[in-house]
Amino acid sequence: MNLPEKFFEVLKYEGSVSITTWTPASAHVTNTWNSYLIITDDERILIPAAGMTTTEADIKENNNVILTLAAREVEGFNGYQGTGFRVEGTAAFLTEGDEYDMMFEKYPFISRVLEITPTSAKQLL
Repeated sequence: MNLPEKFFEVLKYEGSVSITTWTPASAHVTNTWNSYLIITDDERILIPAAGMTTTEADIKENNNVILTLAAREVEGFNGYQGTGFRVEGTAAFLTEGDEYDMMFEKYPFISRVLEITPTSAKQLL
């Protein structure tokens, strides 16, 4: 899947990212910042993870995730002030390898990297 250009424009500005996971028992939401998202050449999303223990436990049971992110500074549909995206995909946690090493160099506080493989990205506003 190709992430839209407007998605990359949103990432140029700071904003909150919500990461939603779920199991039959419950849903869980955690947050990070737009500036922490690293997009690989094949458009996987890498996110530094220090906590995220409930997220990790959910992903072991159900690896589907939904991310939402936005920026007021990016014009949305019909001249709307701000836009956002809902990204659906699958997730895994990385604890070793080249991508983990690259992320650890940038963010030495991490213990893992949350890797999202997008299956859809929909502009919301």
